[in-house]
Amino acid sequence: MMDVQSIRPSGDHSREVRALGSLMPFLWPKGEVELRVRVVIAIVFLAAAKVATVYIPIFYKDAVDALSGETGAGSTADLAVALPLGAILAYGAARVLSLAFAELRDAVFAKVAQRAIRSVALTVFRHLHGLALRFHLERQTGGLSRVIERGTKAIESLLAFTLFNILPTLIEIVLVAAILWSLFNIWFALVTLATVGAYIGFTMWVTDWRLKFRRRMNATDQEANTKAIDSLLNFETVKYFGNEAHEAGRYDSAMRQYERAAVHSKASLSLLNIGQALIISVGLTIVMIMAADGIVAGTMTIGDFVLVNTYLIQLYQPLNVFGWVYREIKQGLVDMELMFQLLDVPAEVADKPGAPALEMRGGAIAFDDVGFGYDPRRPILKGVSFAVELGRTVAIVGATGAGKSTISRLLFRFYDVDAGAVRIDGQDVRDVTQESLRAAIGIVPQDTVLFNDTVYYNIAYGRPSASPAEIERAARLAHIHDFVMGLPDGYQTRVGERGLKLSGGEKQRVAIARTILKDPEILVFDEATSALDTHTEREIQANLREVSQGRTALVIAHRLSTVIDADEIIVLDQGRIVERGHHLELLAANGTYAALWHRQQDVKAPSDPPPEPIAG
Repeated sequence: MMDVQSIRPSGDHSREVRALGSLMPFLWPKGEVELRVRVVIAIVFLAAAKVATVYIPIFYKDAVDALSGETGAGSTADLAVALPLGAILAYGAARVLSLAFAELRDAVFAKVAQRAIRSVALTVFRHLHGLALRFHLERQTGGLSRVIERGTKAIESLLAFTLFNILPTLIEIVLVAAILWSLFNIWFALVTLATVGAYIGFTMWVTDWRLKFRRRMNATDQEANTKAIDSLLNFETVKYFGNEAHEAGRYDSAMRQYERAAVHSKASLSLLNIGQALIISVGLTIVMIMAADGIVAGTMTIGDFVLVNTYLIQLYQPLNVFGWVYREIKQGLVDMELMFQLLDVPAEVADKPGAPALEMRGGAIAFDDVGFGYDPRRPILKGVSFAVELGRTVAIVGATGAGKSTISRLLFRFYDVDAGAVRIDGQDVRDVTQESLRAAIGIVPQDTVLFNDTVYYNIAYGRPSASPAEIERAARLAHIHDFVMGLPDGYQTRVGERGLKLSGGEKQRVAIARTILKDPEILVFDEATSALDTHTEREIQANLREVSQGRTALVIAHRLSTVIDADEIIVLDQGRIVERGHHLELLAANGTYAALWHRQQDVKAPSDPPPEPIAG
């Protein structure tokens, strides 16, 4: 399985071309007539801007020739003044039109560019949510977010630079070469093209060589960002162990590598800039010598000399930017390649083509000879078979690592079984849509992670379309309404990162409330009270009893005292069912369950009675 650390640019140009090709459909979207019209209009403005640009030096030449008396229009003062005035006015108009057409082009294309960025970002976001739990357990949040952030920014850069810089520059080079050839001779055109070709070739060669430093900067920047976020997310743990200096050392180590790569990148950039300036200067000097020779020979005017010089200086500006643009395009392709590689990560768990929605007929659960392992070399479940009948409660117990929580993950189809089948109301969960499957199941987990938003939002997450009255009703049933109303901002109180502003019991009640709001036919309680104190556990257990009335419930528990009234208790040991039955039957059997029970009773204080169990 690919994790974020394994996402690296391949260095293969075909991958970069493929990444660019993946972007093209977003620039010419199907069914979006307005956007396609905008693309066409933007191209027209682009061409108009370049035509106006190449006429600027011609009008400038006419003005210079007129003022120097080399127009052949006569010797009268009126004519000598009238002609340059027209040329100067045309020169000013051409400059204004060149800028105006360029700005109109950008304005028209802006919606196309932003829509493409939005569409690509949404595609990647949806794909990430479509990946299996395995990918997200192995991911590094900081690195993943940085890949997506840089990738979406790269799209805007690539659109701006490729369509509105590289393409116009190439058009201008061709037009200038054609004009120089037609006005003078082929040598002016050849020298101009040779200079431009040498400049572009040198820029591409050195930029490709420099790319390894930029990639190293990306990798070390991603590593430093990941370590920083990981450390800050675990702020309390760092404080508990007094490891601030250790965390600073880890971060500094990553930043030191970034510093080294950045220095190499800057030094190689200076080399590139020197080479570019040398090539342009040599080409400009040669053309000016040729023009000066033409003036001496009487075949060219002062205006022609100015024309040639102006054209090359005018070309120098986009060519100078071309070096930076090419670097940005190459870097953008690298960033885009990294982001599109996320789209290449296969969805380990996917709906079958044309899969129907799950048809709920009460919510009976069946595990049929299920075998599963997160790693093929280490099986977790081995031939597990059991059933939970309509409206009944079955508890799964066992020592840590026995495979209890894996049961709930397979039921939700976060993973597909390696052998056997998981069925709900007789339907294999692999044959129905994941959306309908998960809509039918509600869970109260051991560690309730809340969004950094309001209490209202976190309860409403069970059913975002619910009304305020329905959300308040769910909170009352979860016995958290009074607590919420006692908060300074009531339901609009923000719970903090991962809900850290709430206690464990308060977070569990929020989890119960949003499960009540979801109103599923199947309930899963995955170690829902194991991390709570005894008093809070009793209260939460009472809430869970209310919620589970009349529903099919699967209880995964470590504390056996919480499941003594379950309709059936299944005991897992090393991935196999070793015992099953009612509480008293299992105690009488004096097997694994009895051993676990007596071990837990021995460590409990005599004055600490067991909490009330969940009743089916």
